[in-house]
Amino acid sequence: MSETNEIFNRNRVVYMEFERLYIQAKNSLNPRDISPFISAGRVASAILTDKGNVYLGVCIDTACTLGMCAERNAVANMITNGECKITKLVCVSAANEILTPCGACREYLMQLHESNGEMEILKSLEDFTTVTLNELLPDWWGKKQFNG
Repeated sequence: MSETNEIFNRNRVVYMEFERLYIQAKNSLNPRDISPFISAGRVASAILTDKGNVYLGVCIDTACTLGMCAERNAVANMITNGECKITKLVCVSAANEILTPCGACREYLMQLHESNGEMEILKSLEDFTTVTLNELLPDWWGKKQFNG
Protein backbone atom coordinates (compact mmCIF):
# COMPACT_ATOMS: atom_id res chain seq x y z
CA MET A 1 0.00 0.00 0.00
CA SER A 2 1.33 3.44 -0.85
CA GLU A 3 2.12 6.00 1.81
CA THR A 4 -0.67 8.24 0.47
CA ASN A 5 -3.21 5.44 0.81
CA GLU A 6 -2.03 4.68 4.36
CA ILE A 7 -2.43 8.35 5.34
CA PHE A 8 -5.86 8.51 3.69
CA ASN A 9 -7.02 5.33 5.45
CA ARG A 10 -5.73 6.56 8.83
CA ASN A 11 -7.47 9.91 8.37
CA ARG A 12 -10.70 8.14 7.42
CA VAL A 13 -10.55 5.96 10.54
CA VAL A 14 -9.81 8.99 12.77
CA TYR A 15 -12.71 10.89 11.17
CA MET A 16 -15.07 7.97 11.78
CA GLU A 17 -13.93 7.62 15.41
CA PHE A 18 -14.45 11.30 16.12
CA GLU A 19 -17.79 11.28 14.33
CA ARG A 20 -18.92 8.33 16.49
CA LEU A 21 -17.74 10.09 19.68
CA TYR A 22 -19.42 13.34 18.65
CA ILE A 23 -22.74 11.58 18.01
CA GLN A 24 -22.59 9.74 21.33
CA ALA A 25 -21.73 12.92 23.25
CA LYS A 26 -24.44 14.91 21.47
CA ASN A 27 -27.00 12.19 22.23
CA SER A 28 -26.03 12.43 25.92
CA LEU A 29 -26.97 16.10 26.10
CA ASN A 30 -30.09 16.60 28.17
CA PRO A 31 -30.13 20.11 29.68
CA ARG A 32 -32.28 20.11 32.78
CA ASP A 33 -32.64 21.49 36.27
CA ILE A 34 -32.25 18.79 38.89
CA SER A 35 -33.19 21.11 41.76
CA PRO A 36 -33.17 24.87 42.44
CA PHE A 37 -29.42 24.45 43.06
CA ILE A 38 -28.24 21.93 40.46
CA SER A 39 -28.50 21.75 36.69
CA ALA A 40 -27.04 19.11 34.43
CA GLY A 41 -26.55 18.02 30.86
CA ARG A 42 -25.70 21.31 29.12
CA VAL A 43 -22.29 19.90 28.12
CA ALA A 44 -21.49 16.28 27.28
CA SER A 45 -18.23 14.47 26.71
CA ALA A 46 -17.22 11.16 25.14
CA ILE A 47 -13.81 9.59 25.65
CA LEU A 48 -12.27 6.67 23.79
CA THR A 49 -9.79 4.49 25.65
CA ASP A 50 -6.84 2.52 24.34
CA LYS A 51 -8.97 -0.62 24.79
CA GLY A 52 -11.60 0.78 22.40
CA ASN A 53 -14.24 1.54 25.03
CA VAL A 54 -16.28 4.74 25.04
CA TYR A 55 -17.29 6.46 28.26
CA LEU A 56 -19.76 9.33 28.47
CA GLY A 57 -20.34 12.11 30.95
CA VAL A 58 -22.38 15.28 31.31
CA CYS A 59 -21.64 18.41 33.28
CA ILE A 60 -23.24 18.90 36.66
CA ASP A 61 -23.41 22.56 37.72
CA THR A 62 -24.11 23.40 41.36
CA ALA A 63 -24.73 26.55 43.38
CA CYS A 64 -21.96 25.52 45.79
CA THR A 65 -19.39 25.18 42.93
CA LEU A 66 -18.77 21.51 43.72
CA GLY A 67 -20.10 20.42 40.35
CA MET A 68 -18.35 18.31 37.77
CA CYS A 69 -17.34 18.98 34.18
CA ALA A 70 -18.51 16.52 31.54
CA GLU A 71 -14.94 15.33 30.92
CA ARG A 72 -14.37 14.46 34.58
CA ASN A 73 -17.74 12.75 34.74
CA ALA A 74 -16.76 10.58 31.72
CA VAL A 75 -13.40 9.87 33.39
CA ALA A 76 -15.19 8.79 36.57
CA ASN A 77 -17.14 6.26 34.49
CA MET A 78 -13.90 5.09 32.87
CA ILE A 79 -12.10 4.69 36.20
CA THR A 80 -15.10 2.81 37.62
CA ASN A 81 -14.57 0.34 34.78
CA GLY A 82 -10.84 -0.06 35.46
CA GLU A 83 -9.31 2.07 32.71
CA CYS A 84 -7.16 5.22 32.69
CA LYS A 85 -5.57 5.63 29.24
CA ILE A 86 -7.47 7.91 26.84
CA THR A 87 -6.81 8.16 23.09
CA LYS A 88 -9.57 10.54 21.97
CA LEU A 89 -11.92 13.06 23.58
CA VAL A 90 -14.92 15.02 22.32
CA CYS A 91 -16.80 17.64 24.28
CA VAL A 92 -19.95 19.32 22.94
CA SER A 93 -22.32 21.95 24.34
CA ALA A 94 -26.10 22.13 24.04
CA ALA A 95 -25.48 24.98 21.56
CA ASN A 96 -23.64 22.41 19.39
CA GLU A 97 -20.25 23.99 20.05
CA ILE A 98 -17.17 21.81 20.22
CA LEU A 99 -15.30 22.63 23.43
CA THR A 100 -11.82 21.88 24.69
CA PRO A 101 -11.30 20.92 28.34
CA CYS A 102 -11.02 23.67 30.95
CA GLY A 103 -7.74 24.08 32.83
CA ALA A 104 -8.80 21.88 35.74
CA CYS A 105 -9.85 19.08 33.37
CA ARG A 106 -6.61 19.38 31.38
CA GLU A 107 -4.63 18.84 34.57
CA TYR A 108 -6.89 15.98 35.68
CA LEU A 109 -6.64 14.22 32.30
CA MET A 110 -2.86 14.62 32.24
CA GLN A 111 -2.41 13.06 35.69
CA LEU A 112 -4.34 9.87 34.84
CA HIS A 113 -1.75 8.18 32.62
CA GLU A 114 1.72 9.01 31.35
CA SER A 115 0.61 8.83 27.69
CA ASN A 116 -2.63 10.82 28.04
CA GLY A 117 -0.80 13.93 26.82
CA GLU A 118 -0.90 12.32 23.39
CA MET A 119 -4.70 12.00 23.32
CA GLU A 120 -6.39 13.72 20.42
CA ILE A 121 -9.09 16.23 21.32
CA LEU A 122 -11.61 17.35 18.72
CA LYS A 123 -11.31 21.07 18.16
CA SER A 124 -13.53 21.67 15.12
CA LEU A 125 -16.51 19.81 13.77
CA GLU A 126 -16.28 21.43 10.33
CA ASP A 127 -12.92 19.92 9.38
CA PHE A 128 -12.36 17.56 12.33
CA THR A 129 -9.27 19.47 13.44
CA THR A 130 -7.69 18.04 16.57
CA VAL A 131 -5.22 19.12 19.20
CA THR A 132 -3.30 16.98 21.67
CA LEU A 133 -3.51 17.45 25.41
CA ASN A 134 0.25 18.14 25.36
CA GLU A 135 -0.44 21.10 23.04
CA LEU A 136 -3.09 22.43 25.42
CA LEU A 137 -0.86 21.94 28.46
CA PRO A 138 2.75 22.43 27.33
CA ASP A 139 5.65 22.06 29.75
CA TRP A 140 3.48 20.11 32.19
CA TRP A 141 5.07 20.01 35.64
CA GLY A 142 4.41 16.30 36.30
CA LYS A 143 6.22 14.65 33.36
CA LYS A 144 9.32 14.04 35.45
CA GLN A 145 7.31 12.10 38.03
CA PHE A 146 5.98 9.73 35.35
CA ASN A 147 9.48 9.26 33.94
CA GLY A 148 11.01 8.34 37.28
